[in-house]
Amino acid sequence: MKYKIGFKPRALKDCRKISKPQLAHILKQIEKMSGGLKGDVKRLTNFTQEYRLRVGDYRILFEIEEEKLIIYRIRHRKDAYK
Repeated sequence: MKYKIGFKPRALKDCRKISKPQLAHILKQIEKMSGGLKGDVKRLTNFTQEYRLRVGDYRILFEIEEEKLIIYRIRHRKDAYK
């Protein structure tokens, strides 16, 4: 399934705190998900964001609405689930 990727303002703000090489790697992994849920994706329980993608020490929290993949947060793993 093909997904359109959208970012919430908070996720864009999170991107500013990440080093450029690490951010490039994260965005590359997010882009791969547009063709389907690829990578280390896990469905979450007890969270409003339904899924997470693990990229190294970072977690990308997102949900799927019809054909749109919405990125809510991009956080370091120690801060991702607070």
